[in-house]
Amino acid sequence: MSAQFDQLATRILDGGAATEADALAVLQAPDFELMSIVAAAGRLRREHFGNRVKVNYLVNLKSGLCPENCNYCSQSIGSEAPILKYSWLSKDDAIKQAGAGLKGGASRVCMVSSGRGPSNRDIDKVVEMTEALKEEYDGVEVCACLGLLKDGQAERLKAAGVDAYNHNINTAESNHDNIVQTHTYDDRVDTIGKAKSAGLSPCSGLIAGLGETDEQLVEALFALKELGSDSIPVNFLMPFDGTPYENTWELSPTRCVKILAMARFVCPDKEIRIAGGREMHLRTLQATALHVANSIFLGDYLTSEGQDAKSDLEMMRDNGFVILGQENAFNDGTFDDVFNAPSSAAAAHAVATTPCGSATTGCGSSCGGCAAGLSDTAVVEDDHKPVIRQRGAGTEVPANA
Repeated sequence: MSAQFDQLATRILDGGAATEADALAVLQAPDFELMSIVAAAGRLRREHFGNRVKVNYLVNLKSGLCPENCNYCSQSIGSEAPILKYSWLSKDDAIKQAGAGLKGGASRVCMVSSGRGPSNRDIDKVVEMTEALKEEYDGVEVCACLGLLKDGQAERLKAAGVDAYNHNINTAESNHDNIVQTHTYDDRVDTIGKAKSAGLSPCSGLIAGLGETDEQLVEALFALKELGSDSIPVNFLMPFDGTPYENTWELSPTRCVKILAMARFVCPDKEIRIAGGREMHLRTLQATALHVANSIFLGDYLTSEGQDAKSDLEMMRDNGFVILGQENAFNDGTFDDVFNAPSSAAAAHAVATTPCGSATTGCGSSCGGCAAGLSDTAVVEDDHKPVIRQRGAGTEVPANA
């Protein structure tokens, strides 16, 4: 059976295309075939991207306070997740946060804002931030993720130097109304179309683990192919306490790798990005997944903490990958300060305060813990819960990068 996937890779390399049946076969293959799947999908990855990894960095410009009811999201209306909540960062703060990621190896900064969609004043802010970022960092790519776009807004972003626009379809059209009711699947597709028409590179992906069937995962991937998404972030559900999906665990590390491999077979020459939830769900298979995917986020996500940036860089280096745009960085001392420094995660936890944005301390342990109220007794956090971000944007604590 292992020859099946190698033959599929050969067919694609010869100019063919994966079918829905092929994609379903990848998802439903037994786990003992995993390395055969990785080896076959890896042929496509190497053909188009070699051993390079594109590193991206998220800056959460505005956190929480969202009127949409996306059931998976810690920032949505009705969510009781104790996340950081703040309005727009200043231009200087946004540039500072972006700079942390760029110095850590990122070549693309993803500037994200919660909410249904941007006002024209919000677009003004992002335009100003983009122009300042491009002036300070030569060659940086900027991807904006601001929600549903109105007519003319994508053109303004393009004129300011924004390179890409992210708006995930998140799930199959047939599953969309089960996860959000305040906007439609067509609303999302319309925004992707507006971005493309303005000349922005479309970035659209999905979230796995939302109760979808195998067939719906395949449906979503082929929809992304049809939409022409240049980069496809594959997120794995992070079941935040205080959201409708809390305690939802449908994914295993092997299934996550198969989902990424399916994406590679269906969209062989597109950027497949391992996004939110990779540490939690891929666990020891993160490096294996990079032999299929070619892009990751460095450090933290929007409202949750990611793997320590030092560990991310070590994982890439130790597995023979190089960073896009910094192909010699692992050998020329670029990251010596990072590699020689102690892990930053513990230090960040030690100084963070009131992570939920409350004016008082003692918010409980569901947020991942804070300095307030900790005794001398060691606190063991639940590794199976998302750890709320307590550092970087919206705090006085240095970013994880």
